[in-house]
Amino acid sequence: MILLQNPPLALYVHFPWCVRKCPYCDFNSFTLHGALTEDAYIAALRADLEAQSGEVRDREVISIFLGGGTPSLFSPRAIGEVLTMAREHLRLAAQLEVTLEANPGTVERGRFAEYRAAGVNRVSLGAQTFDAQRLIALGRIHTPRETQSAAEELHAAGLANFNLDLMYGLPGQDTAGAIEDIEAALLLGPAHVSHYQLTMEPGTPFAARPPPLPEEEEIERMLRACGERLAAAGLAQYEVSAYAQPARQCHHNRNYWHFGDYLGIGAGAHGKLTHAEAGMVRRSAQTREPRRYLGTAARGAIEWRAVPAEQLPFEFMLNALRLREGFESELFSRRTGLPWAAVAKSLEQLIARGLLESDGRFYRASPLGWRFLNEVLLRFLPESAKSAG
Repeated sequence: MILLQNPPLALYVHFPWCVRKCPYCDFNSFTLHGALTEDAYIAALRADLEAQSGEVRDREVISIFLGGGTPSLFSPRAIGEVLTMAREHLRLAAQLEVTLEANPGTVERGRFAEYRAAGVNRVSLGAQTFDAQRLIALGRIHTPRETQSAAEELHAAGLANFNLDLMYGLPGQDTAGAIEDIEAALLLGPAHVSHYQLTMEPGTPFAARPPPLPEEEEIERMLRACGERLAAAGLAQYEVSAYAQPARQCHHNRNYWHFGDYLGIGAGAHGKLTHAEAGMVRRSAQTREPRRYLGTAARGAIEWRAVPAEQLPFEFMLNALRLREGFESELFSRRTGLPWAAVAKSLEQLIARGLLESDGRFYRASPLGWRFLNEVLLRFLPESAKSAG
């Protein structure tokens, strides 16, 4: 029997402010009013990390992701302080991946070189689209030219390992328009492209007043055509929404998809820790509102909850089935501590329906299963959750 094992560990740092909140966004982000209180927030992050780091001092951290919100609102000095505190309180891997999310409209000229000097070695740039009118409709504050300039600066700064976030299924967009975005992105030489469908998330302005979106058949054509173009350019799809050059897959996100562990610091950040000796997986969620977080971080007020064993199959599959390669059966047991029998019947039934496939070693979603991934995942929901729904 394979026992629960501690997986690789990552660090996620959340920066909750934006210049303006986009109408489609349901992330934990807040419009910045007045001056940015960098020093106060960095001090809160330090207290937060100090409070959590004791449990993982003997474990190596393989990646750091600085997400938001808009982390690029923070100066290179502030980002450098965050990375310094990580080195002080955690055991960092020699080949550490450090990703900074950046908005093309918030990065001052020359800052990417300073971010690199501070320790950042990967950047995720929120392009979304290269159509100026659609950027306005999405509530973005940057222009296509600013994205192009940011990419040029990334190359000049030696940060060629960068991702471009792109969206498809935008209001009034057709397949030709989606391909134009891909072509414009490829001209900038990204090592990685994240390609997301615009969705109407509950609680957002777009959900309350939905814009006219393309029909589902058109969205399917967009996805297929864009994927083919990215593949032809040497960016292989390795996850539902991610394409990368060889050896440029995002290590931080792959750790999520393999049901790895991560500390989450910052307002609204989430965390997950495995405790192999106790046979337990725990999750945490930080206070979402920045002012409340600033008041509680110093007290170490974060609360952890154990994930019930009946929920672990769903949580594992929610991540692992996003990967094109899928997962090995042994990984399921190592990450959850559960026997293979806990999911074997469901997997067999989904294979029989053509939604999953297996080569005897890896289990993965079939092309049909990827299209209907939510239906596949429902098969692993515990009965109590299905009844509640």
